[in-house]
Amino acid sequence: MATRSHEKATVESFRRDPKFAAEYLNAVLEDGEQEEVMLALRRMADAFGGVGGIANAADLNATTLYRTLSQRGNPELRSLAAILKAMGLRIAVQPL
Repeated sequence: MATRSHEKATVESFRRDPKFAAEYLNAVLEDGEQEEVMLALRRMADAFGGVGGIANAADLNATTLYRTLSQRGNPELRSLAAILKAMGLRIAVQPL
């Protein structure tokens, strides 16, 4: 029986179920540190076309996007909105 890594399984889950991907990102945003948020966005980028595909869809430079999604990345709000839109997601505000 073939096995797959947890990372691959997570990425495949995001690809199959964008609602699950949104719930995952919301949970990380609520509880996570900056590094965890960047890791979550990288995983999601892998699920939704890879960094190159997301960069193209978001009209961003791929090299810059790799740096933006790095562990020390700190995307501007405009870039974050474009990245999420390329993944079929958006930023929303909810009351506590």
